[in-house]
Amino acid sequence: MRLLLLALAFAVSGCATTQPDAVLRGDPLDVMFLQMMLPHHQQGVEMVALARDRARNEELRMLAAAIEKTQATEADTMRNWLTSWGEPLTAPPDSHAGHGGMRQSDPQEVARLSALRGAEFDERLLNVMIAHQDDAVQMARWEVGSGANQEVKDLADRIEKSRTAQIGLMKKFLGTT
Repeated sequence: MRLLLLALAFAVSGCATTQPDAVLRGDPLDVMFLQMMLPHHQQGVEMVALARDRARNEELRMLAAAIEKTQATEADTMRNWLTSWGEPLTAPPDSHAGHGGMRQSDPQEVARLSALRGAEFDERLLNVMIAHQDDAVQMARWEVGSGANQEVKDLADRIEKSRTAQIGLMKKFLGTT
């Protein structure tokens, strides 16, 4: 009976709500990783979507479709985590400047890709995506080493492994390995 009254007293005083709120909030490092990765993923999806009607190489179109699907699914997961933690999907401007900022491909490069077709598009997309995916690898490695939430760290580990494999395949398409 005393335990029940004690629990009720904590609930009424607000003490009982402190722990669940803390559990619902994301760790600042995990939040920062997700807020940086979301726009990076969105830009990657935008670039590889161009391959549908511009790429000459069928294998590149298939890889681009796989990247598009994977990154869209991962972005949904990231958005869901941030939303469930009550965190904004994007960080305030310049909030990540102290650690190198948000890594993205040059928007002008994305615009140039839009104007290309065939073999020229294939080569340019591969070069841009190799650099883009390498940025994802670097951010994922940082999260694996610094993050707190195991689910986020597991996602980062999958990102690191899959992007490294994608880079290897893209280099083979270019004949640079």
